[in-house]
Amino acid sequence: MDLVIIYKQDNGIPAVVIPTPEALSARGIQEIAEKDVPAGKPFGIISKADLPLDTPQEFWEVDEADLTDGVGSESNEFPAATEEDQ
Repeated sequence: MDLVIIYKQDNGIPAVVIPTPEALSARGIQEIAEKDVPAGKPFGIISKADLPLDTPQEFWEVDEADLTDGVGSESNEFPAATEEDQ
């Protein structure tokens, strides 16, 4: 299953982050979402198949109550690896 990250931009239009396979294998989708979603924005992780691709993105509706998988962090960098990670 191809997973993507969604969140609402300040203008209300949903944004979609599509991680590369290399990023997913190195970090995982949760860590990518926390890094790439703007600070303080709630996000959801969904199947790419659930995106309404037959409708222009500016008309998509996303209920913030459904964005429950996390919140964008203050940093746009991955945390440093610890000895446990290596």
